[in-house]
Amino acid sequence: MAQSQGWVKRYIKAFCKGFFVAVPVAVTFLDRVACVARVEGASMQPSLNPGGSQSSDVVLLNHWKVRNFEVHRGDIVSLV
Repeated sequence: MAQSQGWVKRYIKAFCKGFFVAVPVAVTFLDRVACVARVEGASMQPSLNPGGSQSSDVVLLNHWKVRNFEVHRGDIVSLV
């Protein structure tokens, strides 16, 4: 019985350590580097979502390029 309680404590401790490291890293990455978004509707046709309103495309929004002002003609810019 004592061994099983020690294993559970170690497991919970390791989980908490991983959680408290992974969450800030993930939030920072999504805020500063890139995130994934879904494009729905006809507003971006025919470049994105060519099938109409029935389907949706998934795009990667690159925050890094926008922060460094590396936006060029022809780039798609999302205002979130």
